[in-house]
Amino acid sequence: MNRENAYVLWFDELRREDVALVGGKSSSLGEMTSSTNVPVPYGFATTAHGYRYFMEQTGLESRIKAELDKLDDVENSALLREVCQNIRDMICKEEMPADLAQAIRDGYAELGKKVGEDNPFVAVRSSATAEDLPDASFAGQQDTYLNVRGADVIIQKVKECYASTFTDRATYYRVKQGFDHMTVALSAAIQMMVFSKAAGVMFTVDLVTGNDENILIEGSWGLGEYVVQGTVTPDNFTVNKKDMKIINRMINDKNISLVRRPEGDCVEEIVPPEKAKSQVITDEQVLELATYAKAIEKHYGCYMDMEWGVDERDGKIWILQARPETVWSRKNKDAKPAVEETAAPTTTTREIVVKGLPASPGRAAGKAHVILDPADIDSFKEGEILVTTMTAPDWVPAMKKAKAIVTDAGGMTCHASIVSRELGIPCIVGTKSRSEEGTKRISDGQLITVDATNGIVYDGMLEEVQKKAEQPAAQQVVENVPVTGTKVYMNLGDPDLAEKYGVLPCDGIGLMREEFIWTTFIHEHPLHLIETGRSDFAVDTLAEGMRKVCQALAPRQVVVRLSDFKSSEYRDLKGGDTYEPHESSALLGWRGASRYYDPKYAPAFLLELQAIRKVREEYGFKNLQVMIPFCRTVKEAEEVTRIMAENGLARSADFKVWLMAEIPANIILADQFNKFVDGYSIGSNDLTMLILGCDRDNETVQHIYDERNLAVRRAIRHLIEVAHKDGKTVSICGQAPSVYPEFCEFLVKSGIDSISVNPDAVVSTKKMVAQLEQRILLDAVTGRGRVDNNELEW
Repeated sequence: MNRENAYVLWFDELRREDVALVGGKSSSLGEMTSSTNVPVPYGFATTAHGYRYFMEQTGLESRIKAELDKLDDVENSALLREVCQNIRDMICKEEMPADLAQAIRDGYAELGKKVGEDNPFVAVRSSATAEDLPDASFAGQQDTYLNVRGADVIIQKVKECYASTFTDRATYYRVKQGFDHMTVALSAAIQMMVFSKAAGVMFTVDLVTGNDENILIEGSWGLGEYVVQGTVTPDNFTVNKKDMKIINRMINDKNISLVRRPEGDCVEEIVPPEKAKSQVITDEQVLELATYAKAIEKHYGCYMDMEWGVDERDGKIWILQARPETVWSRKNKDAKPAVEETAAPTTTTREIVVKGLPASPGRAAGKAHVILDPADIDSFKEGEILVTTMTAPDWVPAMKKAKAIVTDAGGMTCHASIVSRELGIPCIVGTKSRSEEGTKRISDGQLITVDATNGIVYDGMLEEVQKKAEQPAAQQVVENVPVTGTKVYMNLGDPDLAEKYGVLPCDGIGLMREEFIWTTFIHEHPLHLIETGRSDFAVDTLAEGMRKVCQALAPRQVVVRLSDFKSSEYRDLKGGDTYEPHESSALLGWRGASRYYDPKYAPAFLLELQAIRKVREEYGFKNLQVMIPFCRTVKEAEEVTRIMAENGLARSADFKVWLMAEIPANIILADQFNKFVDGYSIGSNDLTMLILGCDRDNETVQHIYDERNLAVRRAIRHLIEVAHKDGKTVSICGQAPSVYPEFCEFLVKSGIDSISVNPDAVVSTKKMVAQLEQRILLDAVTGRGRVDNNELEW
C-alpha cells in the first residue's frame, strides 16, 4: 500500500511536507524524528486518508453536512454548541471500519515491540491537515489524550480526536477564516508517553514584542497540559541565543499539577508548598532545552513553538511537539527591512569606528549584526550589515542578505572580498590589520555607515548615505559604451543575479563559480546525496542555476568553472565529514582536477557533467562552456578531458574547455597543456600566491602579495605567447585589471584575448580597454609611442 492510501505511517516515514497526509503536528513529529538529533518519543500517526475513509464508509460525511446546514448563524452560541455536540456524538458512537481499526491495533502492537514494552502507555494527539501553518493557525483547537493504554482505548481516543474536528471553537474559526469544514481532515499521533515530572513550552521568539534574540522557556510540575492551558503560572527562563546564557529567570508558585495515574488517565494533585516554590528544572536542563530549541529553529528556518517534558524515570528531556509560531512569523516576514532604518536617526558627524581594506566599493548605512559563531548565521536578517571575523563558502546565503560586510581578517583576495565584489555589496576586510577588530569595536545592533570605497566605518547613519537613492543596474548602462577588440567578460557566482547584471555590456561570463550553487541552493555533499539516493536533486539544481545564467546572457558565452571546493569547505556541507580528509594545508591539497578522476570522488564529478549536458542538450543552451580548475599536471588534463568526452562532453566547434591557469606548471608546460584545452583563464590570485610563495590571506605577508610583481607579469606574458602559437585563447579572471590601470595596460599590450571582471567594473574596464587599444593604434601610426623596457623578456 502506498503512503497516500495507508491508514497509519510511522514517524520515521514522515517529513514536514506531509501535512496533507497526517496534519501539522504529526508531520512535524516525523520531521524531527527523521531529520534531527532532537529526542522525540517514538510513535505512528493515523492518516488523513484513514479519517476520510472513516467518514465515507460510515455515512458520517453526508450526515455531518446535513447537521452543519442547520448552523445558519455561527454567532448564535447556543445553536453552535448544539450542532457541534450532535456531530461529535455521531462520530464517537460510530463503529470504526474493521480494516482501519485493525491497522491501529497492529501499529500499537508493533510500537510495543519496538520499544520493548507490552501495552505501552501512549499519548494520542490530534493533528489537523490545516493545523500549524503560519497562515492558518488551528493549533490547540483539537484534543490530546494522555496516559492511554490498550488498543481498544486507543481506537476510541482516535475517534474522539476525529470528533474534536468539530469543537465549537474549531468550527467557529473555520467559518470565520473561510475554510470548508469537510476539506479539513484529522490525523491522530499515537506517541510513547513521557512520564513527566516536569514539563512545559518554549518559544524562539518573544510572543509579546516579537524580539527573536532570545529563547523563552516555561515549565511547571507534572504534565505540560496545565502550562499550555494556563492553569498554573509556570517558572520562566530567558536564554540569549548568541551566547546561550540564562539572562533572566522567574520562579513562581506552582501549587497544582496534572500527573499520570499508574493505571491510566491523569489526575490533578496539590504540590507541597516547598516544592511549589522551587525551580522546576536545573540550569543545565534549561540550557539543554535551549540548545534543542535553537537546533529546531535552525532546521525549520522559522520561529518555533515547542512542548517538552522531563521523564521521572531517568530524568531525560523529550521534545513532545514543535510547530511554527504563527503570529510573529507572519508579522516579521511581512515587515519591510527598511522600515526600522528609514525611521532611524541620521547624523552628519563623522566619528570613525574602525578602518580596513576597501575590498568591494560602495557605501551603506544600517544596523550592524555581529556574528562570532558560524552556528548563528541563520539569525542574520535581510538588510543588516554583517560584521564577523571572516567568511567562508557556507556564509553565502547570509552574505546575499547583507547591506554591507565588515571582517576582522582577510585581504583583497579573501572569500569575503571576492564574493562581495560579485554580489555588488560594499565590503571592508582586515580591520585588525588597519586599526582593530571590527567585531570588538562595533556593537551588535549599532547603527553604522560603511564607506567601503575608502575602507572606513563610521558611527551612526550618515545622512548623505541614507538619502542617496540606489541607481538601478539598467540605468548604469544607458551611456554609450565603446566596442573593444579585447573582450570584457563578467565574473558571476549567484545565478539569481544573472538577469539583473545580464543587461551590462559584457561579452559573456568569463567565470561562473559552481560553488555558489552548492552553498546557496544544495547545502549537501555530493557523495552524501548519491548515498541517500538523491543524485537527481544535485543534477537538477546545478542545471537550473546554470540555465538561469545561460538564458540571461544568451547568445553570449558562459564559462562555468567546475567545482573547486577545498576539503575543509566540502566538510562544511551536510554529510561532508564522512567523505573528507583533514588536511594540514587544504589550499594545496585535494581540490580541483585531482578529485575528478579519483575513485573516491569520481561519482560526484559525473553529477556535474550530467548537469552541464542537461543545460546544453535538454535546455538547448550551447553557449555553456567549462573550465577545469587547479590542474597540476598535463596527465591530469588528459585524464579529465577523457572522462568528460566519455560522458558526452567532448571538445568541439561549439563546446570549449578552458584551463584555469593558476599554477606555475600551467605556464611552464603550456605547450603541452595546449593539446588538451581550447584556452586558458588566468587565476591571478592563486598564481601570484604560488609564484611568490605568499599566502594571500596571511596579513603578515600581505605587503608582499602583488599581481604586478615582475615574476607574475613574465609568467602571464609567456603563457599568452605560447598559447597563441597553437591558436589557444587567454583570459584573466582576477580583479587586478580593474584595480590597477597599469596592469590592465600590460595585459592589453601583451595581446590578452579577454578580461573578466566583477559586474561593478564592467563599464569602467570597457572604457579603459578601449582607450588603451586606441593608444596602441595611435602609437603604431605615429611611431611616437613610449618605448617599453625589455624587463618582460624571460
